[in-house]
Amino acid sequence: MPRLFTALAVPSEIGERLARFRGGLPGARWVEAADYHVTLRFLGDIDADVAEDVLEALAGLRARDPVSVVLEGLGAFGGDRPRALFAAVAQDPGLMDLQAEQERLVRRAGVAPETRRFTPHVTLARLKREASPEAVAMYVAQSGLFEPLRFEAHAVTVFSARESTGGGPYIAEAEFPFA
Repeated sequence: MPRLFTALAVPSEIGERLARFRGGLPGARWVEAADYHVTLRFLGDIDADVAEDVLEALAGLRARDPVSVVLEGLGAFGGDRPRALFAAVAQDPGLMDLQAEQERLVRRAGVAPETRRFTPHVTLARLKREASPEAVAMYVAQSGLFEPLRFEAHAVTVFSARESTGGGPYIAEAEFPFA
């Protein structure tokens, strides 16, 4: 069963700038810059037939203009038990529409509905127990000014992930251009 997700790939020049935030946080397992992405829909471990149906459904994405992506600051998921450090993505209407369309398409292909609210972000690090809420808050506060980073996405990519670690390296399995 492949572990799949759809995403917008982060261009290498943006990835290099995000990678400058790596280091200085105990308990962080840093994501490689080449694996940075904005997840649109985590599909999980699905069987090969459903994966084929998903790819067929995504081929039906309607034509659209490039999606503007703005990274606007650092944050963490998990509250009292932080589990990920991320760069937040502004909720652009085009991005939200793309994600909603994908949700409809993958559900029709047989994937269970997503139960979590879509919070666009780029994961920079996965956090172990050693990353206390205080340490994470201090890291974010001391990271300095986060100047917004902008790029345009021209395609959705379907990535596969290794099952054992829940992380990269990710493999691009298919790409669906917007035009």
